[in-house]
Amino acid sequence: MKKFSILLLVAVVLTSCVSKKKFLALEHENGEIKSELTKTKVAKEDLEGKFAAIQERVDEYNTKINTLASLNNSLSEENNTKMETVANVAVMSNNTKVKMRETLTKVDSNLVSQAKTLKDSMDLAISYNLKKRINNSDFDESDDIAISIDETVVMISISDKMLFNSGSYRISNKANDILQKIADVVNSESSIDVMVEGHTDARSINTDKLQDNWDLSVLRATSVVRKLQQQYKVAPEKLIASGRSSYQPLVSNDTREDRARNRRTRIIILPNIDKFFALMASDN
Repeated sequence: MKKFSILLLVAVVLTSCVSKKKFLALEHENGEIKSELTKTKVAKEDLEGKFAAIQERVDEYNTKINTLASLNNSLSEENNTKMETVANVAVMSNNTKVKMRETLTKVDSNLVSQAKTLKDSMDLAISYNLKKRINNSDFDESDDIAISIDETVVMISISDKMLFNSGSYRISNKANDILQKIADVVNSESSIDVMVEGHTDARSINTDKLQDNWDLSVLRATSVVRKLQQQYKVAPEKLIASGRSSYQPLVSNDTREDRARNRRTRIIILPNIDKFFALMASDN
């Protein structure tokens, strides 16, 4: 019996020793896991910090890229609208140059080939647009109406027989169509001003109402201006009336035909070139 008790005690002691070893082993393993977990947590926080720094740099670069893109667009737009002096008499932007080139594709190629400078091309394009706008099959351009360009100023010369009776400053009804068309152009764009010039031949005139050709030329100009204002609603601040008498003839006054050519009213349109092309383009 005593021997059995000793054996039982030895078994209990051995069992306790095994359990303690396992406990210590598990405890050591747990410590290692906690240590690894701590390292992992520190590494995670370090990576998160690095990622945040990288993201901040990415955001900064994106901001710079967007800023540069916006600046590039602004510079492109500024370049397109930047005004360039043409022959020291007008200015033109790149956008207007594009519109001008589009217009020139519709112009007679023989005329385009004769345009040697930017000013020549601009004059040709403006002339084409105005002729198209004012064109009427009833007009004979060689006689009744002529459109020309001088230093980017558009001049429409209308013969005496289209506007007035001989020696009179009363406007004929035959003038209604052309004056309506001119008024439409002027009224369509606020930047356009109009000067109306009266021209006579060299024959002297003296009546109860007219002392000389100065009176006749001025009264003819004011008659046209007044009609543009009152009948066709052109703003009066855009109108200028001017009399030239007989002192700027087109030809000599030696023949009846030449005197008829000198009797004319010249309507001078003074456009802002950029706005003028924008206006004309809207009608194409």
